[in-house]
Amino acid sequence: MYRITKEFHLSASHQLDHLPADHQCARLHGHNYIVVVELAAESLNDDGFVRDYHDLSPLKRYIDEALDHRHLNEVFGHSKVTSEFLAKHFYDWCKQRFPETSSVRVSETPKTWAEYRP
Repeated sequence: MYRITKEFHLSASHQLDHLPADHQCARLHGHNYIVVVELAAESLNDDGFVRDYHDLSPLKRYIDEALDHRHLNEVFGHSKVTSEFLAKHFYDWCKQRFPETSSVRVSETPKTWAEYRP
């Protein structure tokens, strides 16, 4: 199995207001998110790639235009915008466009991340 990954960055705020008031994530706060998309294939295409990294440019545009420097609760219309939610959201978005998508990892900090891998 061949695997490739590409990393994307965004800064955004969120608030998990369904948590107890004394929980730090219940307050409005932000992260410098890192989104890592993994694509996998049993064989390489005619160009010798799983997929050309340049093909992932639409994801960068989506992140920059719709999510970067935004309040994610407003973007998604709910308050459960967790890293787990974002990992699944990015997975679904990518899978529709890039069938080779095998997982997505979203990091909120250098030491914490959530991953969606069916």
